[in-house]
Amino acid sequence: MESDAASGAEGHGATTEMDATQAGAGHGDAAHTTGHTEVPGGKNAFPPFEPAAFPSQLFWLAITFGALFLIMKRSIAPRIGTILEERRDRIVGDLAEADRLREETDAVIAAYEAELKAARRHATSLAEERRTTAAAELAAKRAEVEADLAAKLSEAEARIETIKQRALSEVNTIATDTAVAVIERVAPISVDPAEVASAVSAVRSGN
Repeated sequence: MESDAASGAEGHGATTEMDATQAGAGHGDAAHTTGHTEVPGGKNAFPPFEPAAFPSQLFWLAITFGALFLIMKRSIAPRIGTILEERRDRIVGDLAEADRLREETDAVIAAYEAELKAARRHATSLAEERRTTAAAELAAKRAEVEADLAAKLSEAEARIETIKQRALSEVNTIATDTAVAVIERVAPISVDPAEVASAVSAVRSGN
């Protein structure tokens, strides 16, 4: 009985010692974990800002930067260069086309101005020619009208002179006949009409 009691006491003591050891180990782990996750002052640190993580972060940063650089160099940069080259070629082509169109426009404007000057000279020459022709035609027409008027005037003067001479001859005849009739009526004598005509002519000439 005493031996069983002693054995039970020893077993209980061993169990208590193991529990104490496990409790101490758990407390040590908790203390170790707390030492890694806490910073002085009792606040938790952001993991990327921990100094122990800097080497791995720098390593992956270098790898990422190198990968991005290779992607940019082999894929994106050639495309950008091609786009810039195409845009430069397009700009150069547009400038060349603009210069060509400007030269064509200048040539068209110069040709238009030359044709306009030629048309003005032709119009001036034509107007001068028409003016000269009109002046010549007017002078010829005036000369023709003046000649016609002179001919008609001469004809009228000749006709007037004929009528005048006829009237004068008729006046002499009338005066002679009247004088003969008056003499015969006043004095019952016979007179010669020729003598009376001569007397009438002499009287008219004296007047």
